[in-house]
Amino acid sequence: MNPTIPITNNPLLQGQGLPPFADITAEQVIPALTHLLEELEQELTQLETNVKPTWEGLVEPLEQLTERLTWSWGIVSHLMGVKNSPELREAYETIQPEVIQFSNQLSQSQAIYNAFKQLRSGETWDTLEPAQKRIVEAAIRDAELSGVGLQGEAKERFNAIQMELAELSTKFSNNVLDGTKAFSLTLTDKAEVAGLPPSLLGLAAQGARENGAEDATPENGPWRITLDFPSYGPFMQHSTRRDLREKLYRAFISRASSGELDNNPLINQILQLRQELAELLGYKTFAEISLASKMAPSVASVEQLLEDLRSASYDAAKKELEELKAYAASQGASEANDLKHWDISFWAERQREEKFAFTAEELRPYFPLPQVLDGLFGLVKRIFGITVTPADGTAPIWHGDVRYFQIADESGKPIAYFYLDPYSRPAEKRGGAWMDTCINRGQVQDNGVVTTRLPVAYLVCNQSPPVDGKPSLMTFGEVETLFHEFGHGLHHMLTKVNYSGAAGINNVEWDAVELPSQFMENWCYERPTLFGMAKHYETGESLPEHYYQKLLAAKNYMSGSGTLRQVYFSSLDLALHHDYRPGGSETVKDVRDRIAKNTTVIAPLPEDAFLCSFGHIFSGGYAAGYYSYKWAEVLSADAFAAFEEAGLDDEAAVITTGKRYRDTVLALGGSQHPMEVFKSFRGREPSTKALLKHNGLVAA
Repeated sequence: MNPTIPITNNPLLQGQGLPPFADITAEQVIPALTHLLEELEQELTQLETNVKPTWEGLVEPLEQLTERLTWSWGIVSHLMGVKNSPELREAYETIQPEVIQFSNQLSQSQAIYNAFKQLRSGETWDTLEPAQKRIVEAAIRDAELSGVGLQGEAKERFNAIQMELAELSTKFSNNVLDGTKAFSLTLTDKAEVAGLPPSLLGLAAQGARENGAEDATPENGPWRITLDFPSYGPFMQHSTRRDLREKLYRAFISRASSGELDNNPLINQILQLRQELAELLGYKTFAEISLASKMAPSVASVEQLLEDLRSASYDAAKKELEELKAYAASQGASEANDLKHWDISFWAERQREEKFAFTAEELRPYFPLPQVLDGLFGLVKRIFGITVTPADGTAPIWHGDVRYFQIADESGKPIAYFYLDPYSRPAEKRGGAWMDTCINRGQVQDNGVVTTRLPVAYLVCNQSPPVDGKPSLMTFGEVETLFHEFGHGLHHMLTKVNYSGAAGINNVEWDAVELPSQFMENWCYERPTLFGMAKHYETGESLPEHYYQKLLAAKNYMSGSGTLRQVYFSSLDLALHHDYRPGGSETVKDVRDRIAKNTTVIAPLPEDAFLCSFGHIFSGGYAAGYYSYKWAEVLSADAFAAFEEAGLDDEAAVITTGKRYRDTVLALGGSQHPMEVFKSFRGREPSTKALLKHNGLVAA
């Protein structure tokens, strides 16, 4: 332990409230966590000795204990995502095994597990509220999935596997980050940037300046193209240089698949360990473990959903590819009859521009971030009656671009807060977009006075930063992403549950957790919402009507291909965790080829190593759960359909439906089973009809 940092002043041990980001350094991580884990271990031993099978004697003290760890470790994990550095990484990797060891000890505590079971069968059980019962039942299930029933060698092996999986997943994720950073293309000749939009040229010149070419300009270069999505995506869509697109595509699909960063051996190890874990717990496959805590009742029910979506989208995707070939031929493209993977994005974008006569780039000036936020906040005020106001300066932040906001209810009383970290910072921030919890809602007792602790969320996006004095101008896709993450945020922030264990997204089955986020995306196409925010950042003029009509028409462009792609990922994930046996006659690549046969219309290249960067299932929480996106999309489309049926232009009906949605889906959090929550909003079980209709895959 570093004696120069006194434990008393270590900000990571504050244990409650907003994290003091400005005071936190990587050197503090190991001393803080080492100290905290020692304290928590003593507390756990004490609790095990004196535990009583009651809510007050078991759940409350256990929650206090876990919350201290969640607070400190949550900050470190958050900074790993938004302010990654070699020092932080090293500290994280050093202390992570100890955090896991303690978590295992906690979840495998026989004394606590027995107390939970006694509580469930005891006489006070009937006095508990539904939310409390759900928390207890989840605790028993999670303990069983954490190996509480294992003894001796089996238990030791289980814990060793958990430890190894955590290390492999961190390594997998770091390899993807490093593999993404390792490749870049510096272009110096104007002919090499033919077709690229101004926004990408600006970003690429900025990238070149950061990389030492101090005089780089958007007009004259040099331009640095990377595999980071804000650079890679637009390049593949717009570059007229087929040779460079191929080069970039091949680099993208082979990220982290060779040399020191090779994730192939990690994939095999991870799958092997997960299968062994499942067998130790008495399950046939890891997929069965994954579904034990999800809304979907069985692997068969997920396979059925995926097959329904596959059969509805396969022919549509095939037809879309034929149309794309015909379009490329009409443009005189020599590659028309043999479109390759690196041609699809490019020709799809050209066809979309011609069909709907606009480019994603043309819309950027109408979506400056400040205005999009105004539109989003206007929408939630209208449908949920809440008011969002800036609270910058009242909370510590980790980067100068981070904003802080307050949410108030109808009476003006604050009910939640959130951070927004909107821009891409490839050197220190991981790609993608996400919502995370900073503080959970809950009841706090202080000297006999009970107060409600308000929830705080982290919302993180990766859009283009303001460049050359212009605000951050968003593509429509980035607008949808912001709405999506804000939907997760609302789920966390508008909860009315006062027990942290079931407040907001806590204790919500993983395949139902995307309902509120995907639900919000639908509003981006709703006329009042869109026109409320789409105004040109220089002239203030509204988005012209013809663009709106084109956006609506373009909404389902290539939706067969889009759906099929998600079905491919989901089916592959399920097959790897259910049918595949490591070391058997079939390799991981064989599984991929087998699944690709019915779920892709252009077979993957032989050297396609996309699994090596499929972080969702190898380093995120989506193992045997990638289908959750589609499962939840069925729920969210059906939920939005409730507003459509009530009448989107009937303001009173929208407000009534919005209130019902807020009081059920958003307020109940994890206090009831998601099927019950959905039925209390919708009055019935969900149906796939609305999703297929919204995607244009079935006649309305």
